[in-house]
Amino acid sequence: MNSIKIDFNKSGGMVPVIIQDYKTNEVLMLAYMNEEAYSLSMKTGLAHYWSRSKNRIWKKGEESGHIQEINEVRIDCDSDTILMKVNQVGGAACHEGYRSCFFRKIVNDKTVIEGERIFDPSKVYNKG
Repeated sequence: MNSIKIDFNKSGGMVPVIIQDYKTNEVLMLAYMNEEAYSLSMKTGLAHYWSRSKNRIWKKGEESGHIQEINEVRIDCDSDTILMKVNQVGGAACHEGYRSCFFRKIVNDKTVIEGERIFDPSKVYNKG
């Protein structure tokens, strides 16, 4: 086996991560990792990402409880994109409460929502 070297420098310290369900290959979301998030993910077996809006590392599911258990990790031919296959605990990957972040389908310049909400985001994230 060859040593793994992900090219975090090519895109300013981050790489895109495509997240798929490990059983169905359904694309659940796209996120970003820096070296620290990647290292935490590999060490714990749970997905950690770099939040561009919060400017910090976050563990997927830290608020919702909908964590991602890592089953398989692949890198592309340029070593600058990660494909992560996960077990999506709790069923929802999307912060909007849907299984996948790609729940909106464009049909004739209109958006059609596919799938049912698994949880109500206002009850999960606005604990006040």
